[in-house]
Amino acid sequence: MGFLDRLNGTKYPEGVTPLPGWQVRDALLALNGPDVPWVVRSAAANERADLVAEWRVLEPAWRGFFQRNQLDRTLKTRMRFVHESHEVRTVDEQREVTWIGNPPRLAFGGEWSRGQVRAVSRHWVVERGPDGRRHMKETFRFDPAEMKIPLQKTVLDAGWIWRGVLFKL
Repeated sequence: MGFLDRLNGTKYPEGVTPLPGWQVRDALLALNGPDVPWVVRSAAANERADLVAEWRVLEPAWRGFFQRNQLDRTLKTRMRFVHESHEVRTVDEQREVTWIGNPPRLAFGGEWSRGQVRAVSRHWVVERGPDGRRHMKETFRFDPAEMKIPLQKTVLDAGWIWRGVLFKL
């Protein structure tokens, strides 16, 4: 693995025979469930990808959770299958968001980034413990790895390469 592979987050499978592309796609779609705060779906025509994984910020069941925890950014991972080389090329898109109005609704801000996102967002509160001293307590953590690690593991277990790209799929 070279320097650019480490920079882009590219990962290679170890000793696994590659499965057909349709099985990799089905395995990624099978990661969906009511208990995960993200969803894997087929990409829309304008997204230039085969699959998209994104946080469920706009779904009513999850909207309250994200709003209550003051989520300030969203993440979308676009995935394109390259069948000839058995690789899934990925690019992340991160957007700044704010909650406005009553009932709260999402408004996208001016900050937008693309590439391989690794930034973790945390929210803390200061509380007094039983000993009377102040302690910092983490109340919310937005970590892109919570979504990307299961995706990567699924792709690598299928014998395909997870190739992070910075600009174009």
